[in-house]
Amino acid sequence: MDRLQFEVPVRIAPAPGLPVEEIYSVEQALDFLQNWPARRQGKIHEAAFNACFGATVDVVRTEDACRAFMTFCRVSGLLARDMMVPGKRGGEAKGLRI
Repeated sequence: MDRLQFEVPVRIAPAPGLPVEEIYSVEQALDFLQNWPARRQGKIHEAAFNACFGATVDVVRTEDACRAFMTFCRVSGLLARDMMVPGKRGGEAKGLRI
């Protein structure tokens, strides 16, 4: 498995009526964050971007970058309602409570 691939893809619903998209890796998350409108960026966007970028240069763990990206998606209202959140290592994935 690629070191930058998420354990569980992050499922996002960009808008009502549009199909759910899955983000599988740090690179895909970075692409998504780079295309996020500047007027809607803030501290959580910055934290997610920095975490994902940090993972590409081995400063941040991929798991932490994934969690930062999921937090950004949740706060931005993008996280799909059926998103499964990975548990601790060796644990089971749990349904996200919104």
